[in-house]
Amino acid sequence: MSKVAVVTGASRGIGREICKEFADKGHHAVGVARSEQPLNELANSYLDISAIPADLTNQKDVDKLITQLKKDFNTVDILINNAGALINKSFEELTLDDWRSQLESNLISAVHITKKMLPLFSNDAHIVNISSMGGFQGSAKFPGLAAYSVSKGALSILTECLSVELSDKNIKANALCLGAVQTEMLEEAFPGIEAPLTAKEMGNYIANFAIEESAFYNGKILPVALEDPE
Repeated sequence: MSKVAVVTGASRGIGREICKEFADKGHHAVGVARSEQPLNELANSYLDISAIPADLTNQKDVDKLITQLKKDFNTVDILINNAGALINKSFEELTLDDWRSQLESNLISAVHITKKMLPLFSNDAHIVNISSMGGFQGSAKFPGLAAYSVSKGALSILTECLSVELSDKNIKANALCLGAVQTEMLEEAFPGIEAPLTAKEMGNYIANFAIEESAFYNGKILPVALEDPE
């Protein structure tokens, strides 16, 4: 059965590839991102991808997004909270504004859209939060990523909470803690880095997980990396 999936951070990188994978598998992806032009270009290339430009840190934008989703779809089966930002600064250099920015982009935006979408979720819907190995307990931590890792760790704990609080609605929630993936965001933070996985490879994995694995996992924080987490 064809599913409707909302994918945030869909204008580039992993989010863009997730949308393409859903469309290639016969499902419909709703791409959400602040960058309107690349998002619309993606939607124009696929019949089964639609675009809703929105800044998830802006309440009015999120309200407009929900209104559009209600208008276009009866229900939503999958939400992938992939949108985020990465600041590479030492702990000593990080400002309080940097901390607030990372928490807003990587945690609060996911909290906001998830809460607003609750009335839209179908029975047996699946929320997939894209966390990081930096937010996975016991994993190796890298200098410069304190604020990023803390915000992603909070997203992981949110996932466990959602799995309990939404169980009466039969909504599943899982988090995937990604290792290094060759994306624009990673390259901007770490120029010259060579990651072991491409955005397309990770997009394919995440799409398959979102479609298939809610039958087997709920409230799980799962590492998805080629490197040893410890």
